[in-house]
Amino acid sequence: MKYYIIAGEASGDLHGANLIDSIKKKDPRAKIRAWGGDLMKKQGATLVKHYRDLAFMGFVEVLLHLKTILKNISFCKKDIKKFAPDAIILIDYPGFNIKIAKFAHKLGIKVYYYISPQVWAWKKRRVYTLKKVVDKMLVILPFEKEFYNEYDVDAHFVGHPLLDELSKVKNVNKKVFAKQNNLDPKKEIIALLPGSRKQEVSRMLKVMLETIKMFPDYQFVIGCAPSLPEDYYREIVGDAEVNLVFNKTYQLLQASSAAIVTSGTATLETALLYVPEVVCYRGNPISYIIAKNLIKVKYICLVNLIMDKPVVKELIQDDLTPENISNELKQILSDSNRQLALLEDYEELRYLLGNAGASDNAASVIVSDLKNQ
Repeated sequence: MKYYIIAGEASGDLHGANLIDSIKKKDPRAKIRAWGGDLMKKQGATLVKHYRDLAFMGFVEVLLHLKTILKNISFCKKDIKKFAPDAIILIDYPGFNIKIAKFAHKLGIKVYYYISPQVWAWKKRRVYTLKKVVDKMLVILPFEKEFYNEYDVDAHFVGHPLLDELSKVKNVNKKVFAKQNNLDPKKEIIALLPGSRKQEVSRMLKVMLETIKMFPDYQFVIGCAPSLPEDYYREIVGDAEVNLVFNKTYQLLQASSAAIVTSGTATLETALLYVPEVVCYRGNPISYIIAKNLIKVKYICLVNLIMDKPVVKELIQDDLTPENISNELKQILSDSNRQLALLEDYEELRYLLGNAGASDNAASVIVSDLKNQ
């Protein structure tokens, strides 16, 4: 059968790649065409567009790039018609993917949504659109199935795909990691994870770097996004005393005593690797004001959302200052009771997300549904 998969960012590329691997095991003759990244391509998908050309975030940024986005949507529709897939698999990226879902539904193509848009947080009316144009929602957060069932949407909780990825991670020796990456094996590491998109890396990394001078006994290491060139980071870093590593985020986290993390999937990855973290977010001021009035959730961090309580500190917009980051870091690095409570919450978080196997579960639903139609 023929599958057309669309992911719009780095995490979607990762989960899409694992899903492709699982689909091929269940359908060895599968032909796959995709919008994603290098990981999906490595799994054998024919790559149509790379996510680095698609990743626009925030209301203002989307408006500024509207012409490009509309061009991409038009091109995608033509490409789908030409390829004539049996199934469209959408991975998050709602602004783009919901439009494609409507289009595919009209053509009579089966539509599967893997990793749901956060309609439970904002734009709740989208659930009615999803009900009309998506055949099955394959959700990865435990409360999402219940949410969709309330609207009579066919939703399957498949587990969280990060657990699949983390199950492959080998234990890292901190001293060996330090030597392999030209770090000081005697100094503890604080990881900086500023995001994967150019605009957020630029905005977040600058304030993260200002905390370095407050921790002279630690070494700081940036976990760089594979989609961005080293020169881009070097330009922002300047003469700051910080190291860079590429394609080693999980190893870096395992070797770190704490992490400063931009809100997003990385906050969940950090928690599932049991690393104390400070969560940061600062958006375009206009975009933030709009979002604040539209988004109806208590937290922005996935860890806190899933646990429904403030497990990790969120420093948002004006609260995101070097001093506030420093104060929180000092607490989680020195307070043993705080560390113990944090690790207990992380353990409960892992339990709530279920076992590994999300990619296989999602692939089973898709392939069996297609074979039975």
